[in-house]
This record gives sequence, C-alpha cells and structure tokens, in this order.
Amino acid sequence: MYQTPLRISKTLFTIVLSLVIFSTQSHAQGKDPSPINFPTPKNIDHLLFYIQRDPNTNTLIYALNLTENGTINTENPIQVYWIRYGEKGQKKNLGYIQRKFAYGIDTKALGKDKYEFRFVSHKKLPFYLQRYNDKSYHVSVTINNRTIRVKRLFVRIQGGSFWLPNVKYAEVEGTEESTGKPIVERINVK
Repeated sequence: MYQTPLRISKTLFTIVLSLVIFSTQSHAQGKDPSPINFPTPKNIDHLLFYIQRDPNTNTLIYALNLTENGTINTENPIQVYWIRYGEKGQKKNLGYIQRKFAYGIDTKALGKDKYEFRFVSHKKLPFYLQRYNDKSYHVSVTINNRTIRVKRLFVRIQGGSFWLPNVKYAEVEGTEESTGKPIVERINVK
C-alpha cells in the first residue's frame, strides 16, 4: 500500500522518538558513536534543549519563547527552529510538515510557570517545562524511573534510506534531577 510522504514522515519520527522514550534498555555512552563531529549550539538565546541526528549536523533548537517585555509567552512558551550547520549555520523555521507531523510540539499550561508538552508525532510521553527556584526555566522528562533535566536528544542512524533509516540507538543527555549528576540514557534498538 502506498503511503503519502506526510504519513511516512510522521511514522518515521514516531519510530525514532519511541525508541528514545519507551525502551527499557538503558546504557551509558559506549560503542558505535556517530562519525560526525556535531557542533554544540552556542549563543542561543534562552536555549532549553536541542536535537541532533545523523546523517548531518543540522540541529533542532527548542528555546524559551519570551514576549517583548521579557515574560514567557503563555500561548506558545517554546519556539522550535533549525540551525542549519550543514549549510551556512543559518537559523531556519521548521517547514509545515516538520512542524505539524514531526518536530513540532503541543503545549498546555499546568499552572503558574509550568507547562506540559508533547511532540506532535508522539503524544504518549509528556515533557515538562517549568520555572525553578533560581527563576530559570528547564525541560524535564522521566525515562526508566529517572527524571532528567534535558540538554540534548541524539538519534544515531547508520544507513537505510530517507524514509526508513537504520536507527542504531538514541540518547537522552542531561542532568539527573535527584543527584545533580550528568546522565546519558542510551536506548539500543537491536
């Protein structure tokens, strides 16, 4: 049966994000790192976290969205866009398909300075944006009974095709909230 590019794109991102979220195999960084030297985003205003994946260095940025007077935009608290490192390093908005079926998010307010959001392509796992005592905002997610303050999501792809990549593993990097220590949760897909 023929699937439209929109459906294939949504299915592909759902598979990749599901691997990050729902695997019970958790491992620290180890074998089979990406051969790509990924840049660390720098000088990004109000950066919350970012997503990187093979096969290129283009990076998705998830940043706090503030109004002109410096308060959080309660209707749209997180802005999402690309840094196209693989091209000229320019900032670029997500396309319609990317925003509506893959990397976009749905957000709802839970109270003062706390929001839940879910990726449009995978609505089962909630992430939380909230303001902490130091007045800064952070994103957290619970994976394998560990609450992680998210810094980076990474998906390792080795071969395959655009529509059906060979996903080797995914990683969630950040800080474990209970200990304050750096943490990397690796999910193997084999």
